[in-house]
Amino acid sequence: MNQEPSTLYAKLLGETATITWKELEPFFAKGDLLWVSSELDLIAVAEAVASDEGQKVAAWLDEDKVAKLSATRAQDILERNPELWSVVVRPWILIQERASA
Repeated sequence: MNQEPSTLYAKLLGETATITWKELEPFFAKGDLLWVSSELDLIAVAEAVASDEGQKVAAWLDEDKVAKLSATRAQDILERNPELWSVVVRPWILIQERASA
């Protein structure tokens, strides 16, 4: 990426934080969690959602790279307790598992 990050991208980056599954459980129960594949840039996805870039988001949804968090995936997260990153783009909380360094 040779472009300077957008103001929105920088704002979202500053609002991204690690989070535990326990903190996310109430939002999962309400259906407010979007899972973002680790092959995507979490902040770029959040920026696309916030900017209402429907075609881009629809393509990710079709490819299952972005999806509402399923019960199966939630159970897997509960059992493994991986490090998760999150960013809020109302009404969603986007989450992504980060690989250990």
